[in-house]
Amino acid sequence: MIDFVRKRYLFFLISALIILPGVISLVLPGGIHPGIDFTSGSILTLRFRQPVDTAQVRQAFSDLGHPEAIVQRSEDVFVVRTFPLAPEERDAAGNVVRPSERQTIEQELGARLGGVEVLQFDSVSPIVATEIVQRSVLAVAAACVGILLYLSWAFRKVRSPWRYGACAVLALIHDTLLLLGVFSILGRLFGIELDALFITATLTVIGFSVHDTIVVFDRIRENVHRYVGEPFETVVNHSLTQTIGRSLNTSLTTMLVLIALLLFGGVTIRSFVLALLVGIAAGTYSSIFNASMLLVVWENGELGRLFGRRPKAHEAPATA
Repeated sequence: MIDFVRKRYLFFLISALIILPGVISLVLPGGIHPGIDFTSGSILTLRFRQPVDTAQVRQAFSDLGHPEAIVQRSEDVFVVRTFPLAPEERDAAGNVVRPSERQTIEQELGARLGGVEVLQFDSVSPIVATEIVQRSVLAVAAACVGILLYLSWAFRKVRSPWRYGACAVLALIHDTLLLLGVFSILGRLFGIELDALFITATLTVIGFSVHDTIVVFDRIRENVHRYVGEPFETVVNHSLTQTIGRSLNTSLTTMLVLIALLLFGGVTIRSFVLALLVGIAAGTYSSIFNASMLLVVWENGELGRLFGRRPKAHEAPATA
């Protein structure tokens, strides 16, 4: 049996060191780099008939009144993000007075760069963007509350069942902070934006992480009755030893698929896949090395000393 619990403060320190740079990036001005789903704007996915480079496309959009345009390229496909494009204007009789800005841009790009095909066009208004932000926050909050209530009910036959739900939610906060921090840094360095798919990835990560946490907690619940009289630290060590192989195998096989998608998938899903990859790695770590260790710290009454002095000698966990 591996004595995981003995190194619990080391695991907490590793988490803190990994999360800290991202938290600093989030706190500093410009910490979040939101996409058009949260700020409003337009996205055009383009393919040109003639070979062109990113600089040419960026210059063309700048000349057309959109110097803020962000251009990303994946092989022969360009994804361009701009402020909202103006719709067409009609007079009282229904005649088109001025064509839509999208149509004007298509015509100008085709004339300048030798023909263009619009593969996809998306536009988000400021009102919709505000609603997306509000509902995204509510979705994550509702997921956390639901997890807390469900786990408190599912582990009702053990002592202080709500601790299991609280520790699972704390592990989720760890995963969410790490994910946000990583994307904050990537946004500063590479201009990666947060969009609606990022919320989808976050909720997916929450579900994956909770699944792993429940597997460990359920084994702890079984072993509490199996190893009657044993210290809680020993019970947790037994439980982690019995479940760590399953957790790692499940996560690694999923991450291998995500790595393949990251390398060979299109640019439009790259941020989504990257968020899943980072989140699942964080969730696997937190399920094994954070959630269960928090249970031990709570059980031993060490929460008051978690960020202060070291635990007293007589409170050290028993070794197998």
